[in-house]
Formats: sequence, structure tokens, C-alpha cells
Amino acid sequence: MTASAARPPLSASVVLPAYNEEGAVRRQVQALRDVLEPRGILHEIIVVDDGSRDRTAEEALAAGARVLRHAANRGYGASIKTGIAAARYDCIVISDADGTYPADPVPALLEALETADMAVGARVAARAAIPWSRRPAKWLLTWLAARIAGQPIPDLNSGLRAFRREYVKQYLPVLSNRFSFTTTVTLAYLADEYRVVYHPIDYHRRVGRSKIRPRHFMDFVVLVLRMAMLFQPLRVFVPLGIGFGAAGLLKTVFDVVGLFRRAEAVGWHLLFQPTLSTSAVLLMMLGVQVVLIGMVADGVLRRIAQRNRPLLPSHAVWVEEPAGPEPAPEVATLGATGRR
Repeated sequence: MTASAARPPLSASVVLPAYNEEGAVRRQVQALRDVLEPRGILHEIIVVDDGSRDRTAEEALAAGARVLRHAANRGYGASIKTGIAAARYDCIVISDADGTYPADPVPALLEALETADMAVGARVAARAAIPWSRRPAKWLLTWLAARIAGQPIPDLNSGLRAFRREYVKQYLPVLSNRFSFTTTVTLAYLADEYRVVYHPIDYHRRVGRSKIRPRHFMDFVVLVLRMAMLFQPLRVFVPLGIGFGAAGLLKTVFDVVGLFRRAEAVGWHLLFQPTLSTSAVLLMMLGVQVVLIGMVADGVLRRIAQRNRPLLPSHAVWVEEPAGPEPAPEVATLGATGRR
């Protein structure tokens, strides 16, 4: 039997959060089905109707999707959590119901999970139709997250990605119920050194109006800093502490130079003159305190991690068993003199 014949078929639960998406949800469900069925991928398509006031649920049912309904709007992240809880398969794919994400990359994302813990559709293709008004904020947010994660992040908050249910369930209590679900899950995986791979995809213009508003940018920034506090506090506190300390040191130099310029003569009497300003002392003390707070936070997190159950092992690490039985170790027999 060949390796390909012994390999079990791929399976996935595709979760589509939807809020007032009657104009696109049927087409998106059908596009996913057209991609998954010819490849023999066992699948289900779950549309989570997040309190829509239009015919989103009816259109999804007409396309053959499983439909779960929220009585009221609870948020993008809450809808994904509902879909994950109801999924039949271990591999979860999330996408949007507004027609922005293509269905073609889904099989490649599922195959990538064999050697990765999460596969993300990165909107870096030349035809990715990301609105120009969002690009500066997206770049700044990605830069901040990459500094915290310690590695490049091609697409921080892509809504097309695949992961295993048991792995993401480790983070559900800290993942946002709003639009920043994808941002926080990316940072959580990277902070715990899980392997995240990126697959270039196109990004289409959405059908209907976007639900993202400019005020959501600050929400994203706060969430990124919050995740850093939960997983990598030193990467927040140490740069802040160094910044405050450097400002205090510069102010100290300025104060010393100012003292010499004011003095009529240079001598030992300058040691008894008031030199440092209050701001210089406060800035240097603040820098030391911020670094110490970061060290305490990091220590507390490590102690909490020791008391909790260990994380699931990454799929990027595997062990190869030896081909045959290991030879018996040589046993040295010691005589009375202690020599062999």
C-alpha cells in the first residue's frame, strides 16, 4: 500500500460568521462547496447568523449550509467561537460570508496543517483589494505586533485561516468576541512558539457595506498590547523602561551642561550645587520601575504556566523512531582495583 493510499482523507468544518450578508452568503457557501467536493475533502459549512435583520439565514440554508443563530448581535469573534463549539471535524477553517476571501486556497491551507499549527491566507497578492484608507493603520498595527512577536507577520488579521480545534480551545477565554479575534489568535500562537505558515491569496471587494469603523483601530491596538501583557510582558515593559531611562539620562546631561554654563568658575564647590532637575530623576526612576514591573509580570506568568496543564505539542516537531532495535549497551566489569 502506498503512502498516499494509506493517508486518510482531509476533513474540515468551515465556519462563516455572518451579519446582514444576504447578498453574498449563498454565493460564498457554493464557492466553498465547489472547491471542497471535487477534491474529496469531507466537510461541513457552518454559517453563524449573528443576529442578522435580513435574509442571511434563509440564503445560507438554501445553499445547503448548517445555520446557527444568535438571538442578538454578539460579535465576529463570538460567532467563530459558536461555530468551533458546534463543529464536527477537528480541522477548522474560518472565512467571511461577504465574498472577500477566495475559496480556492482552502485545500492548500488544510494540507499545510500537516506540518504547521495554523495556516493563514495572507493578503499579499498583487490583486488583493485592500482599501487604501485602511493600509496605514494595518501597517502600523502589523509593525507593532511583529515587534511583540519577535518575527515578521505578513498578515496579522486575515479572516481566512485553518487550525485545529483542540489547539485554539486553549486560548478561547482570552480571545476577543469582536473583530480582533484573528489578531489575538495570531499573537497567541506566535507567543507560545507554535508554527504559523502563510499562503498568499487574493482579496476581493466585499458585497455590501463593511462593518469595520475607524474607531476599531484603537481597539486593535489595545488588544495587541493586552496580548503582549498576557504572553510576552517583557517585550512591552523593557522598551518602555529603556525609553523612559534614556529620556532621563538625556535630561541629566542637559542639566549638567547647564550647570557648567551657569557657573562662574569650575571647582569642587559645584558638587554642592543643585544639579539634577526633578524631571530627570523621575524619568530615570520611572524607567527602572517599569522594567522591574515587567520582570515581575513575566515571573508571575511563568509560575502560572507551571501550575496549568502543558500546551499541546506543536505539529512542526516530530520524532523519528530508529529503524531497528538498538544494540545492547556495553557493560564494563570492574575488578578489585577498580580497572576493567
